[in-house]
Amino acid sequence: MSFDPEPDLSPEEVRERVDETIEDNEVALFMKGTELMPQCGYSRKALNLLQQHREDVATVNVLDALDEHREALERHSDRETIPQTFVDGEFVGGSDILEQLHERDELEAKLSP
Repeated sequence: MSFDPEPDLSPEEVRERVDETIEDNEVALFMKGTELMPQCGYSRKALNLLQQHREDVATVNVLDALDEHREALERHSDRETIPQTFVDGEFVGGSDILEQLHERDELEAKLSP
């Protein structure tokens, strides 16, 4: 038996939250869980990579309305996967892309203001 809680936010509220977060922050990470308690390995990896180069990463926990966040994020990135990173309003990628940029020593430059 599974229990699927009702989302805490409406689709409109989630779209507004996503749009404002991307617009108002230089670096935004949409992740499963919080900065203090990531809830998946990919989100943890993305957060750790970003924090190696920036202290001011805005994070959004998508678990309060996961499907609504996937839909809202897809409008910006054409992808549903979580985590998603945006820099200066532009979609950069998930943990795999951040890791590739890091390995090529390109992540710091990508995150620089």
